[in-house]
Amino acid sequence: MGFTQRARGVLRRRDSTETAGTRNVVYGPELPDESTVHLVMDLGLRIGEVQMASGAGASDVSATITAVTGAYGIPHCEVDVIYTSITVSCYRGTEFLPITSLRVVRNRSLDYTRLAEVEALVRRITESSISASDAYAELDRITAAQHPFPRWVATLAWAGMAASLSVLLGGGNAPPMLPLVAAGATALVDRVGRLLNQRALPGFFQQTVGGAIATSIALTSVAAGWLPNAALAVAASIIVLLSGMTVVGSMQDAITGYNVTAAGRIAEIALTSAGLIAGVVLALYSTTQILGADSIGGGIAVEDIGSAEVGYSVLYIPVQAIAGASAAACFALAGYSQPRPLIVAGAGGAMTASVYAVATSLAGLNTILASAMATTVVGFLGGIIARRLRIPALVVAVSGVAPLLPGLATYRGLYQLSVQGDPGGLSTLMLAAATGLALGAGVVLGEYLTQPVRTRLGRLERRMARPRMSGPLRPTRRRLD
Repeated sequence: MGFTQRARGVLRRRDSTETAGTRNVVYGPELPDESTVHLVMDLGLRIGEVQMASGAGASDVSATITAVTGAYGIPHCEVDVIYTSITVSCYRGTEFLPITSLRVVRNRSLDYTRLAEVEALVRRITESSISASDAYAELDRITAAQHPFPRWVATLAWAGMAASLSVLLGGGNAPPMLPLVAAGATALVDRVGRLLNQRALPGFFQQTVGGAIATSIALTSVAAGWLPNAALAVAASIIVLLSGMTVVGSMQDAITGYNVTAAGRIAEIALTSAGLIAGVVLALYSTTQILGADSIGGGIAVEDIGSAEVGYSVLYIPVQAIAGASAAACFALAGYSQPRPLIVAGAGGAMTASVYAVATSLAGLNTILASAMATTVVGFLGGIIARRLRIPALVVAVSGVAPLLPGLATYRGLYQLSVQGDPGGLSTLMLAAATGLALGAGVVLGEYLTQPVRTRLGRLERRMARPRMSGPLRPTRRRLD
């Protein structure tokens, strides 16, 4: 009986008296020919892929694609961005099927020159100064171009960053051999990582190998009498390995409502961090079993985490500023940044290190609060300067965060757990994780605060836009014929 009733219901639903002429038809916008629509949508997808590969937030990618498609006469496009793919759907009304395209983001490489050139191309598109076919050809040229510097320049930049970080962590009292050991270990890690990457080894194992190599070199230097303690050298190498992670992008996605993308980024950060932790712990455990804990210099006090001393207190802030500027500039150079963004990134690093030093040494603030305050300042001022100079704000933001990444706290927590057997290492690692979140949140907050400033200081916007670190500030309304 129930089956008969269901069958009759299906027949009644099929026997509809509604005809095509009586339906409420919704007509879509007038669009270019279908081949042009496909070309424009693919252009937007490829531009978004470059941004995602460079660490841009999902909101930036969505706004950029919307701006590109709207500029070429396709106004009603829905953009869906997740961590591994981008989908664009063009609405054509109720009488026609939508046109949908998808692109998978497979490769993630740090090339800020490519990102800057893509942003310049987006500006030309939104200003109606380039046709769709010419823009597609220009994007082909940008994505197919080689890195502007040889690979060995990037290796030297990573080594210089590690040396600068060792000075930043150790102040003026750091041993003379410390920057050399940190630089040498980081350079070796970069070259080995490049070989492993060419063989498609997953990032987890690459981080494990990198952490083990850096820690082993530092411990060997202590055993040889070159360093009194391995903590600062290992911490500098850890910060370099952590710096390539999308901490800023993950916080931006979480704050702006792209929770799926944020979860993907955070999962990747957690996995690669776990690989790094495994490598450091493996090296610590192996060395202590072979040489003993006393032969590798022991640990450092918890209250010394993240602090540095200099011979003269008046030089403390200048030394921190110079070391922070050098670390941030080296990071930008390792990301193949051009000279002007590199200089701005160095200024951002100096600003971050100076504000952090003032907040912790003079104001006595907690390290987490001081980190958030420093990155908020660099996100605010760096965002304004970057937009005025027409360089990607993402370069300044990520480079400015790098000097404050919690490498020393991470090493201390791992030392407590693996060598001392102290459960307090978990709280120290939680401190490191909280510091990383504070860094990302501070940058996003600073970028958010720049929105009304960019649109003219004397006329605040009634509704503030979402944080923008890449692409246009807001989608254009102008179309091209």
